[in-house]
Amino acid sequence: MKLEDLNALYHYLDDLVTQDVSEDELFASSYIRGFISLASSKYGDETQLLTQQLSNDINEMIKKARTELTPQDREIVKQYWSMLDTNFS
Repeated sequence: MKLEDLNALYHYLDDLVTQDVSEDELFASSYIRGFISLASSKYGDETQLLTQQLSNDINEMIKKARTELTPQDREIVKQYWSMLDTNFS
């Protein structure tokens, strides 16, 4: 999977609901989507590219919010973010 802009990333995350994915994947994707929306709001609209700066901002937000998750959920989110983060350049 290679996503180039925010719009493609949102479509990918939205499509997970209609696919046969695990509850963990649905949880992690929706949790991370909130941070993506917050971080991206300062860079432009949904056509913006998935930049390294956007990735850094999302990563920082996830790190700061880590205490709101259980250790198991933190690991699920961490692994899912690692997979998504490969799309940012």
